Amino acid sequence: MSSDPIQPWEFVSRDDGALASSRHWVFDTARALLTQPLDIAIGDILRSIGTSAGADRAWMFEYEHDYLRFRNTHEWSSESAGSFVQDLQNVPVTMIGWLHQHLVAGQAVMINDIDALPRSAGPLRAEFVRQNNKSVLSVPMFHDGRLVACIGFDAVEAPRRWSGEIAELFSCADLIAAARYGRSQIGVGEASLAPDALIYLRRANGVRGTPLADIVGLRSSKDYTEVWLVDGTMALDLRTLTQWLGLLPAGGFVRIHRTAVVNHQFVRDIERRGSDAWQLRVHDFKELWPVSRSGRAELRARLGI
Repeated sequence: MSSDPIQPWEFVSRDDGALASSRHWVFDTARALLTQPLDIAIGDILRSIGTSAGADRAWMFEYEHDYLRFRNTHEWSSESAGSFVQDLQNVPVTMIGWLHQHLVAGQAVMINDIDALPRSAGPLRAEFVRQNNKSVLSVPMFHDGRLVACIGFDAVEAPRRWSGEIAELFSCADLIAAARYGRSQIGVGEASLAPDALIYLRRANGVRGTPLADIVGLRSSKDYTEVWLVDGTMALDLRTLTQWLGLLPAGGFVRIHRTAVVNHQFVRDIERRGSDAWQLRVHDFKELWPVSRSGRAELRARLGI
């Protein structure tokens, strides 16, 4: 990695021997993985290496098997940096398409100048700006030759360029991948048989347990909320939309209007009509859902457009 001049972004291979580090991250990572429950260990690893690297955040995200979506899974952040681990859940990989093409090729990506990112990285740049990032390091995580996740650092308080840390971060990623994805699949199979967590709809004649993933969208109906489900039915819930906003995971649902929230995984089309009005087609519903101006930015971010 060249030190003069510093480029807006740099791509680094794990085989770059010039990036050797004298830190003890690999030993500390292995010890944490051997002595603690996995998720707790990963959180402690991120805190330890993030602090050692002078980062303001250290994080990990995972891909779905088909590479269509990704989600944040673990994060450590300093008190001043703020946490975003819950925000990016089941997000289209198109949001990070520019970054993803280099990760899947096995390259770490050191972004030194957020504002200088190419136009093709527009959605990614917008997310970095939202998080107030000044510099970002992303290191791919592979298991059995396949990209499964990414680990990295954010600099928020001031720009920072990591170089000697990259080789060791590759090794830490290898250890985490072996622990997280290489364990016996027996437990994984058993876990997959567990029923989906239910959210209970309050109705005049009782309650109805519904998997959160079956909720397509919600609309305010005075003091109640219309809950539209994947089977095409609508349940009138006795809670207000404001109350629902406190129940829904922010990463999966987007408020597109003061009266409406949608599960972004069910968005099929965006139609622009007169006066630049936006309307959504969700799931297989015939009726279009209007999008207010204030709801467009978050919707674009969640869809990666």
